[in-house]
Amino acid sequence: MRIDTLRTRLRALGALPLHEDRILRDWVRNAGHDHGRRRPMDFLPKPVREALPDIDAELDGLARVLSTHPAEDGSARLLVALADGQTVESVLLPRDGVCVSSQVGCAVGCQFCMTGQGGLVRQVTSGEIVAQVVLARRQRPVKKVVFMGMGEPAHNLDNVLEAIELLGVEADIAHKNLVFSTVGDPRAFERLPAGRVKPALALSLHTTKPALRERLLPRAPRMTPAELVAEGERYARLTGYPIQYQWTLLDGVNDGQDELEALVALLRGKYAVLNMIPYNTNPGLDFRRPSWDKAHAIAAWLFERGILTKLRDSAGQDVDGGCGQLRARAAQDKPVRIHRQTLASM
Repeated sequence: MRIDTLRTRLRALGALPLHEDRILRDWVRNAGHDHGRRRPMDFLPKPVREALPDIDAELDGLARVLSTHPAEDGSARLLVALADGQTVESVLLPRDGVCVSSQVGCAVGCQFCMTGQGGLVRQVTSGEIVAQVVLARRQRPVKKVVFMGMGEPAHNLDNVLEAIELLGVEADIAHKNLVFSTVGDPRAFERLPAGRVKPALALSLHTTKPALRERLLPRAPRMTPAELVAEGERYARLTGYPIQYQWTLLDGVNDGQDELEALVALLRGKYAVLNMIPYNTNPGLDFRRPSWDKAHAIAAWLFERGILTKLRDSAGQDVDGGCGQLRARAAQDKPVRIHRQTLASM
């Protein structure tokens, strides 16, 4: 279900925009329809009131939690089933955040990512995206939503931007706390500034070397790292939010001194934060995770040279729960092996 489809359906029943907004606001805030008024639904047209139980049931059926994999730091990875039986992954993050998926699978084919190994299965609708937030709110408060789960949000722009607008207008979430993550796509840079809600932006950088980036992200748009940062800087200055540059740290691939010096030259003076994430080991993929000491030393070296760097642990180290791995095992009907409950935030 798309949000605009639901609005059209409500309109056909006689709903005005304020009626649509009230119904959607109750949903995204995980609030019942009976709050705030003695007889709260009486102001709705009768056909809308009569249809509301079925509509609520359809919204509830958009997504459900199949399994939960908690962590010591307060995060938890969720395997979420959609109405047609497809599955995606969401992550409850510490400090009241949730990471949601925008596609079943992914077409970008990043060489170090399990999600991209199976290609794109289908788009996730705007309703299914918001439903992941609603599921999270049934477990804990949500004040931040990051679009960094399965899929490339720029390849599903209509649905993602529709979800972002509803969350930014009706869900009581600050616009800067809606984070659109992309490998870099001209369509995203065109449409994000024009939206009613302008989310924060996270750009997958991973290397300063154009040829290496093409190998690591084989089906990403052909933008050089310098072009990507230039687009990011324009958006940062427009919105007043720093760009979050994502750097998956791959041992022996993008952690050399030449890369680090080029990275300083690329990001120095930019309105930016560098999120450095040591690689989350995926069985069968030919990449290695650097030691934490090495990663820490790299982050400290960059910070000393004026690059605001945050070293973040990647998700699912001890449960093999990196993005796409839970779904891959579920598709193979294999149980998830939990050695220790130590998921970190996505």
